[in-house]
Amino acid sequence: MLNSTHFLDHVTIILYRPRFPENIGAAVRAACNMGISRLMLVSPADCDLTRILKMATHAAADLVENMEVHSDLGTALKPFHYIVGTTARTGGQRQELNTPREMAKKLVPICTNNRVALLFGPEDRGLTNVQLRYCHAVVTIPTSDFSSLNLAQAVMILCYELMMAGNQPTDQFVPRLATRRELDGMYEHLKETFIKINFINLDNPDYWMQNIRRFFSRIGLRARDVKIIRGICRQLDWYTQRTIENIDQLEGK
Repeated sequence: MLNSTHFLDHVTIILYRPRFPENIGAAVRAACNMGISRLMLVSPADCDLTRILKMATHAAADLVENMEVHSDLGTALKPFHYIVGTTARTGGQRQELNTPREMAKKLVPICTNNRVALLFGPEDRGLTNVQLRYCHAVVTIPTSDFSSLNLAQAVMILCYELMMAGNQPTDQFVPRLATRRELDGMYEHLKETFIKINFINLDNPDYWMQNIRRFFSRIGLRARDVKIIRGICRQLDWYTQRTIENIDQLEGK
């Protein structure tokens, strides 16, 4: 039964396009307070370490020194097995939302055997629908009339709920899942195949693929599942190409 916080070693806080070094430092301090020691920045507007360390304080200095910095979100997310996006906006394509407490309970068993990313967007705009497509799940923090939270506050709430959820024993087991890199390759292969067989609309294939992504995210695919699905795609590709060639022969082309 899981009842320790060692799973937090598998959790990484990812700040996408943070605008201010002070917000980065405060987020680092919040993560450190809750036992999370991995931080990643993607395309930060200003990565002034002096200003970051001033807000992070000495206790979180190691976390700052070891943080990763990337220029591309898709590349940064490739090693992760499960990604949780955060949003303050609801409706439209953001209907399947979890509260931090609900999400934390789901994440504890997932973290045991998988690398998990908690993804936060820019302070002024948050994550777009395109960026949320990388995510297996989306979380929103319930608020009263004023929904705008400071970046560090949002990080603190999610990290706190995750740490507290780890204190509750659970018998649930989640195996190692496919990485973002494996899933991205599969989704691209599926999209190409679906276009060939006219299963999705050619005008906006990414929009139609969103439902496919949601479906597979609920299942939780493993690497071997991805291989099977891509094998089916290859067979469909072969059959489609063979059919086209046979038609061309019949028409004398």
